[in-house]
Amino acid sequence: MRRKVAPDSSAAAGGEAERQDLIQLSSAICNGEDLSPFVRKAFASGRPESLLHSLRQFARSKESEIEEVCKAHYHDFIRAVDDLRSLLSDVDSLKSALSDSNAALESAAGPLLSSLDAYLEARAVAGNLSAALAAVRLCVRLLDLLARANTHLTADDLYLALRAVDAVERDFLDASPHATLRRMLLRLIPAVRAHAERKISKEFSDWMVQIRVASRQLGQIAIGRASASRQREEELRIKQRQAEEQSRLSLREADLSSIYSLEDSDDSDDLPAAIAADGSGFSSGGAVDGILGFDLTPLYRAHHIHQTLGLQDRFKKYYFENRKLQLTSDFQVSSMIPFLESHQTFFAQIAGFFIVEDRILRTGGGLISRSDVDALWETAIAKMVSVLEDQFSRMQTANHLLLIKDYVSLLGVTLRRYGYTVDPLLDVLSKHRDKYHDLLLSDCRRQVSEALAADKFEQMLMKKEYEYSMNVLSFQIQTSDITPAFPYVAPFSATVPDLCRIVRSFIEDSVSFMSHGGQLDFYPIVKKYLDRLLGEVLDVTILHLVESGGLGVSQAMQIAANMAVMERACDFFFRHAAQLSGIPLRIAERGRREFPLKKSRDAAEKLLLGLLQAKIDDFFILTDTVSWMADDPPPNGNEYANEVIIYLETLVSTVQQILPIQILRRVLHGVLTHVSAKIEGLFLSDSVKRFNANAVTGIDADLRLFESFADSQSHLFGDSEESDVNELKVALLEARQLVNLLMSNHPENFLNPVIREKSYNKLDYKKVVAISEKFRDSSDRLFSTFGTRGSKQNPKKKSLDALIKRLRDVS
Repeated sequence: MRRKVAPDSSAAAGGEAERQDLIQLSSAICNGEDLSPFVRKAFASGRPESLLHSLRQFARSKESEIEEVCKAHYHDFIRAVDDLRSLLSDVDSLKSALSDSNAALESAAGPLLSSLDAYLEARAVAGNLSAALAAVRLCVRLLDLLARANTHLTADDLYLALRAVDAVERDFLDASPHATLRRMLLRLIPAVRAHAERKISKEFSDWMVQIRVASRQLGQIAIGRASASRQREEELRIKQRQAEEQSRLSLREADLSSIYSLEDSDDSDDLPAAIAADGSGFSSGGAVDGILGFDLTPLYRAHHIHQTLGLQDRFKKYYFENRKLQLTSDFQVSSMIPFLESHQTFFAQIAGFFIVEDRILRTGGGLISRSDVDALWETAIAKMVSVLEDQFSRMQTANHLLLIKDYVSLLGVTLRRYGYTVDPLLDVLSKHRDKYHDLLLSDCRRQVSEALAADKFEQMLMKKEYEYSMNVLSFQIQTSDITPAFPYVAPFSATVPDLCRIVRSFIEDSVSFMSHGGQLDFYPIVKKYLDRLLGEVLDVTILHLVESGGLGVSQAMQIAANMAVMERACDFFFRHAAQLSGIPLRIAERGRREFPLKKSRDAAEKLLLGLLQAKIDDFFILTDTVSWMADDPPPNGNEYANEVIIYLETLVSTVQQILPIQILRRVLHGVLTHVSAKIEGLFLSDSVKRFNANAVTGIDADLRLFESFADSQSHLFGDSEESDVNELKVALLEARQLVNLLMSNHPENFLNPVIREKSYNKLDYKKVVAISEKFRDSSDRLFSTFGTRGSKQNPKKKSLDALIKRLRDVS
């Protein structure tokens, strides 16, 4: 143990500061603090030796403390050493025993350890084998699913392939035994789905192209079936009209039942029925492939695949947008092709489009909604209305407008079966009704003018029965139900059947335009336009022909005969319009009006009468040879009268083969009235200064010839009333009364109102005065007064003078 040295007292005062540093350094060391501040301070002050000195002092101070502690526990250390020495001997004996035990244990446990190592190794191998088998089984199932997916992809069974891929993703992606296999699955699963989406999208695109062509064919077939259905309805209506006509003729009940025995229509002609009959195709996504080439399988398959891919909403939107684009493309009307040639394709394409959409709406599993279909239909009908408005405004041919109207009405019938509203289309047709009929009237006006211009106004000759049926019976203008012998000369010219055909065609075209347009009772409208045709076209055109001049007696006579036949034809026109409009004939007959061609008929008769009167005037030129102061009356009347009688007899023999009795009566009455006026005019003529009783006797003989002619024609009016038998003689009454007055022995009786009303009611007193003043007795001739002076005055002369004087006083 080191001895402790006492400090130097001389250095005590000088080392006070070092003592303090030493205390701080000791405190820092004891507390385990960082000594770097002390080191920096020592080097900073430039006295590192003091720090080293302090450290050495601290070490010496601790050594002394250790010595003191060792000194205090010296005996304890000795005892401990003794205990350790005794323990060392025990440990040696224990060590030898343990060594012996260890040797024995090693000799005994050696085989066991070898067995344990073998067991652990076998167990590790078994675990590895089990893991390998599990991984193999997983891989086998995975490869089986992948093989099935490949098979389905090869067979184009995309749905089954996607189901297999979904199973791989669900069951094997997270449980894949190796990272490489997992990476492969993560790469291939999206690739398979993308392949399926691309393939089905291509199929869908191909279907979109095919369905556009199929839609056009589908629309044409559907509209064609609607047309066939309409034709069956027309045939049924014709049979019903036949039944009505036969019932009016009181035919046997058996005939009526045979007429009403209609064949059942074939339901296969109806498009919905045909589709329903092939419902198996639609249930699997198909359509009527065999009938229409209409297949929805690719669409439904694409929808199903997109549902499987979780892209249903995107596909619905894609489908709607593409169909909308197709519809917009269908709206394009080519300006290179006339609309008359392209309208069927245009409307058939739209009809087929919406027939397909209706089927998809009902069987597509929510692929498209009702609101989407309605939106497409509103767009389509607005476009169709716009196209029709534009095309109708340009058309100037009635037949073209009718053809398009018929097809549009068939389109409306077709699409109405599927629940689409077609009223706007029908409104467009109704809106252009007046324009159509104006064009139709214009065409008819041209045809009527051409028919009249081409007619020679000669009686029509029919050599065969079919000609009679075509030109007479078909218009019900025959006067007898008995078929005449052939060849048959009709009382009318070729114009009449031509005009009837024009009017009948007009009626049928008008009814065709008005029918199937949403309006049930359209007969009043058809009748209104028929009245316009007869009044504004037929009547005006014939009237213009009559008033244009250049017609002879035979032509005027033929026109008058034609008008009589047209009067019967007009009854047929209104009956035909009623039948085609589907109303009973009794209702149509209630509103029957007067003859619509009355103006032209009256003008034709007036022209004929005027021409005949002009001919009579020519014969009356012969009255210049009449001797008005003859010594003796002519024995057989005057020459002009004989000529007129010969002409009238010839005229009647010719006219009664052409003109009806009523017209002939009116014509003869007018001619004889004119003859009467001409006879009266002879007495009033300025060329006749005076006349005597012999001249009056000659005129009386002439008048008796005319009256005899009138009596000879009474057989023509045998079906008339008794008052009509002497109708022709009444036409001569004024001349007869004048001659009777001049031949009367008491002409002053004219002043008696009773006698005048009974015998001279047709005479005008002014004319009587003028004529009476010209009358001279035979004794009044020149120089006769020298021989008769002083003789008694003639009583007749006295009476006539009194009459003249009284009539002058009255005037």
